[in-house]
Amino acid sequence: MSKKTKPKDKSKQRDEKPRKQKHNSKDKEAVVAVKDLDAKKTDAPAGRVQREKMKKKDYEQELAKLQIELVKMQEWIKAQGLKMVILFEGRDAAGKGGAIKTITMCLNPRYARVVALGTPTEREKTQWYFQRYVPHLPAAGEMVLFDRSWYNRAGVERVMGFCTEEEYQEFLRACPEFEKMLIRAGIILIKYWFSVSDDEQERRFQARLDDPTKRWKLSPMDLESRSKWVEYSRAKDTMFAYTDVKQSPWNVVTADDKKRARLNVIAHLLSQIPYKDLTPEQIKLPPRQDDKGYVRPPMTDQTFVPEVY
Repeated sequence: MSKKTKPKDKSKQRDEKPRKQKHNSKDKEAVVAVKDLDAKKTDAPAGRVQREKMKKKDYEQELAKLQIELVKMQEWIKAQGLKMVILFEGRDAAGKGGAIKTITMCLNPRYARVVALGTPTEREKTQWYFQRYVPHLPAAGEMVLFDRSWYNRAGVERVMGFCTEEEYQEFLRACPEFEKMLIRAGIILIKYWFSVSDDEQERRFQARLDDPTKRWKLSPMDLESRSKWVEYSRAKDTMFAYTDVKQSPWNVVTADDKKRARLNVIAHLLSQIPYKDLTPEQIKLPPRQDDKGYVRPPMTDQTFVPEVY
């Protein structure tokens, strides 16, 4: 009897693990999340699901399909007059910018805008904190992607001492209310947190140091953040405790593999709106007008770009 029961017990044990993850309430809200790698510096390797890096060919095939769907979704947003705000937050070098570029690559830039605000001016520092973000919110039919957002106050400003304790506490109280106002105004708000392990972040920092075309991405603030990993982790944990709410949950993206992270974000984004295919019917080009009586000016009258290549 013991020999017969052992295989059954093992199969039950194997089945129990995925069930446990499936019924985790947090995973229902953050469907992209597998495991938040930022809890502790040493937690990432033990908490990760080890997978091979996605091959470029497979990535490009999947991306091509998803980008067609993104175009369909944008057409639906335009037709229905929807308003969408997408926040991209996370560790430095976590892949936020690359994900944004991948999403917007095939979209109409008139209706899909990227907002990446710089350091606030002296005047903006005296304003209501959320004021400088409000002018960038979408009108009907638009998508706005924030490459970092009002959550700067809960992250870099908190850790680097750019705000007072009173300002920080007020942000934690006010932020959920501000986001509720946006949602009541008809804005679809989606928040992504890109989570990257310490080892992978280190590798990406080194790659930026070695590549002159990427070195501009490393600011003195980025370098200083390396010595404040734990402080950033604590700030992120507190931020989630106050702002990871049912109306506007955080969706955590495991971002050690950039290709998988981008595909996962796009797939999740597409799942947030029940869009329909409004792709225009195939267009037939009319015949070009004959050039009867038209005389082209001499080529020497025009200034051409030198053909160096």
